[in-house]
Amino acid sequence: MAYDIFSLLRERVLAALRAAVPDLPDDVAARVEVTLPREAAHGDAATNAALVAAKPARRNPRDLATALAAALPDDVVAEAEAAGPGFVNLRLHASALHAQLPEILRAGESYGDSTLGAGLPVNVEYVSANPTGPMHVGHCRGAVVGDALANLLQKAGFAVTKEYYINDAGAQVVALAWAAYWRYLQALGTPLTEEDFAAEVPGGLQYRGDYLVAVGAALAERHGADLAGPSGTIAAPDVWLGTVRDFTVAAMLAGIREDLELLGVRQEVFTSERALAEAGATDAVIAQMREQGLIYNGVLEPPKGKQPEDWEPRPQTLFRAAQFGDDSDRPLQKSDGSSTYFANDIAYHADKLRRGAALMIDIWGADHGGYVARMQAAVRALGGQLDVVLCQIVHVMKDGQPVRMSKRSGSYITLRDLIEEVGRDAVRFTMLTRKADAQMEFDVALAVAQTRDNPVFYVQYAHARARSVLRLAADVFGAEMTADAALAGVALGTLTHPAELALIRRLALWPRTVEAAAQAREPHRIAFFLYDLAGDFHMLWNRGKDDAALRFLQADRVDETLARVALVAATAVVVRAGLAVMGVEPVEEMR
Repeated sequence: MAYDIFSLLRERVLAALRAAVPDLPDDVAARVEVTLPREAAHGDAATNAALVAAKPARRNPRDLATALAAALPDDVVAEAEAAGPGFVNLRLHASALHAQLPEILRAGESYGDSTLGAGLPVNVEYVSANPTGPMHVGHCRGAVVGDALANLLQKAGFAVTKEYYINDAGAQVVALAWAAYWRYLQALGTPLTEEDFAAEVPGGLQYRGDYLVAVGAALAERHGADLAGPSGTIAAPDVWLGTVRDFTVAAMLAGIREDLELLGVRQEVFTSERALAEAGATDAVIAQMREQGLIYNGVLEPPKGKQPEDWEPRPQTLFRAAQFGDDSDRPLQKSDGSSTYFANDIAYHADKLRRGAALMIDIWGADHGGYVARMQAAVRALGGQLDVVLCQIVHVMKDGQPVRMSKRSGSYITLRDLIEEVGRDAVRFTMLTRKADAQMEFDVALAVAQTRDNPVFYVQYAHARARSVLRLAADVFGAEMTADAALAGVALGTLTHPAELALIRRLALWPRTVEAAAQAREPHRIAFFLYDLAGDFHMLWNRGKDDAALRFLQADRVDETLARVALVAATAVVVRAGLAVMGVEPVEEMR
């Protein structure tokens, strides 16, 4: 980027700090930040440089801050003042802030693009719901967080692959096949009652939702009575189980893809757990780990508290997970030689490594939190890096009451239901208004309210207002004079009001926000930034209603008007850039 005021300030703060502390450690320098002060009255920017450097410098942080404040004023910093326990508040020359607007207007929505990732290949795996039914709102949060994080990492310069892991092996998929088989027998007109059928199902009939009725009808149309026993009774599972399972999983995946498309989620890679296992991936990774001395045969100590499913009081094949950060070693094979779920998951992550993922990021539900350490240990042992983002549950509220969800009974609110109720943009934005690991309530009424309390409305309204100003400006001054390229060259010296400068400061923070959010794996920071930016813009708009001198368009004051139109155009650019990361559409006008 040609000009980034906050990066420039940080460079100058670091230069002054290194002059004051010649042996400044690199890890201390990395912690130096330049951000907006907590209160606008304190200046245009603030730095923690003296606070983080005081201990290694063996100096009082307030004294070091005073020394930095004396050294910082220059052509960018007009005034610097030590504050609090060791902060330094900075007031900038207005021209230093003004210089940011042409950069935004020339860059367009690529403003904020970063080289932070340096093209590092990153695999972001998210959703990965069991293909046992339509997507519900429990899947929605992980889908939105994962998709927005992937977009954020792309903007920050990483080479991102978006992936879905199909959990199509194991007991749940078998249970789904039995449920679909019941619907198939119903389509044939079986004499069996549901209770009679359920009594024959290993583990009982688990999935009773109506969404399988169409699957059963399609199976009957394709196979006739070939999969059934005499007179529509239950045939031996080896006659039908594989066929019904594959057909049903394919049907569920087709519906999941449609739901994801409605949500604006498009993943490039879909990897099947069963296909990997059948290709020998699990056996291969166990052999590799045995060769590397990462596994051994042994007996685990009995666990304290709740007993996990994979514990046995007999010799098992164990991974030396404790050597790689886990709190105990973990089974890969049971005493009967069958693989654990963990072994299959290791094989999957080994496959990602083989495909070139230098960094893997998995988005999981919070109920998988206890699984994080062992999975990270396995990936670390294989020479990779895994970050995990946990998403807490979402409680959907409608008419003041919680909407209950149960995939197996079929009485739950689907993702499609929610999108049809409030719209894709409201779903995506709302899901990013809390940190992923914090529980949240999704209030259906609030998501469609046209008030400041509805963040998606508040941000989209800011963009719509900006676009209305730009359309009017084009009518008055002509499209050529109000194009972004032309506005990048207008004089900006008349932008002196505190509200105008505050808006520029916020716009200037966008590149740092992108990098910080990407490094922290926290896409919700983008939603927070946009809400604050919208607030600054709406405040300036409202001041223009109260004070004619601050109105954006004044035909008799061309220079001032074009400067303000440039500020409005830059605001619209940054709002669009932020919404693009979130996967939310900017709107031209509110209806």
